[in-house]
Amino acid sequence: MNITVIGRGNVGGGLAERWRAAGHQVQELGRDGGDASDADVLLVAVPSGDIKEALGKVSGIEGKVTIDATNGFRGRDESFESLAHEVKSVVGGPVAKAFNLNFAAVYDQIDSQRERPSNLFAAEDEAREVAEQLSRDAGYDPVYVGGLDKARMVEDTLGLLFAISQAGLGPHFYRFAPPGRL
Repeated sequence: MNITVIGRGNVGGGLAERWRAAGHQVQELGRDGGDASDADVLLVAVPSGDIKEALGKVSGIEGKVTIDATNGFRGRDESFESLAHEVKSVVGGPVAKAFNLNFAAVYDQIDSQRERPSNLFAAEDEAREVAEQLSRDAGYDPVYVGGLDKARMVEDTLGLLFAISQAGLGPHFYRFAPPGRL
C-alpha cells in the first residue's frame, strides 16, 4: 500500500517506521506540505488546531481514504462533531479515527508483548478495511467500535487513558478481547 503520512512527530513518524517494516511504501510530509497524489491512504497526525492548515498545504488529497490520528490537545473546532469529521470536511473521502489512543512512546515495545495490544477505531464502511489492515501491520489488533458517528467517543477516551498513565502506570498498552482470547 502507498501511504502518505501528514505529520512527522512521534505518532506519524513512528507509524511510518512500522508500516515501512511491514512492506508499505510510506511518504512523510511535514510543515511544508507536499503532494499526496500517489497515496492509496493518508494518515493525519498533526496537532488538532492545525488540521485545516496542514491539509491545506498538501495537494492530491481529495477523496482519499484517510485515517485521522489527531487528538484535541490544542483545541478543536466545535462546529464539527469530531476531529475526524473536520478532517473529512477537507479531504472528502472515507475516514477512520484510529491510532489516537496508542502511546507512541511504546511503539518500539509492541512486538515484544505476549499478546498484540488493541487499537480502538471508528470508521466509515469504505475506510474500515484499510484501518484494520494498517492496525495489524503496525502490530495491533484492530477493535472496531462503530461508524464515524463514534469518532468523538474514541477521541474523548484519551482522557481516561491519560489519567491511567498519570496515576502511575505510565505509557501503556490496552487489550480488548472476547473470553478465551487472552
